[in-house]
Amino acid sequence: MSNQAMILYFSATGNCKYAASRIASHTGEKILSIPDCIKDERYSFCEDVIGVITPIYFWGLPDIVEEFLKKLDVKCSYLYLMATYGTTTGAAGKMAQKALKGRNFDAFYAIQMPDTWTPLFDLSTPAAVAKFTRRTEQKLDAAIKGITDRKRNKMMQPAMPAVLALGIAQPMYHHIASKTSRFSVEDSCIGCGHCAKHCPVQAIAMQAGKPVWVKERCVLCLGCLHRCPKFSIQYGLGRTKRHGQYTNPYVPVP
Repeated sequence: MSNQAMILYFSATGNCKYAASRIASHTGEKILSIPDCIKDERYSFCEDVIGVITPIYFWGLPDIVEEFLKKLDVKCSYLYLMATYGTTTGAAGKMAQKALKGRNFDAFYAIQMPDTWTPLFDLSTPAAVAKFTRRTEQKLDAAIKGITDRKRNKMMQPAMPAVLALGIAQPMYHHIASKTSRFSVEDSCIGCGHCAKHCPVQAIAMQAGKPVWVKERCVLCLGCLHRCPKFSIQYGLGRTKRHGQYTNPYVPVP
């Protein structure tokens, strides 16, 4: 594949960055993070092949990805969407197609990876993470071949009925779960500011040497929780502490 190709990705813990890097190493595509695109107000792309790689949040798209797609202007011969997911891709394909104006996606790919929503899922042991590795690599290999061959398909699998994803899970994401009042900081915090520096929606500020959430809601990527060097940030009622931290072991995550 020529160098006229681009991957746009959103990644808080490295899963989507790893997928983007793996694809790019085979296809020669360049990769750009969606938060960097938003920061630079870059929404127009004219590469021959363009991919968008996103995680799944509450059976749909993260807010930041959905809003980016609404502004995205692409002129390309092959456009694909890839989702990394833990249990299901939900209605992400439908949401992405609706958000993107004037252009249909040519293909959808889905890669199962460890689900980083640790208020529910336990990633505290290597075994809990390792079980995904072989399946992930097989799916990525198949996706790379599909992208190289410019295969086309119309649906992302495994999907979820829209009435469940859009009628229940997504409203819960937008109106309940994304409230930053659910985050807490333990005394082990060393005031390094890493969480504030890397928050993709600038929802955290350092005040008196401690992180404070200065927006009522955030994208809920949990990057602050998983990337905290002292594991001082928690969410909810205690499960995140028991369920551990996770970053993808194969790519650098700042």
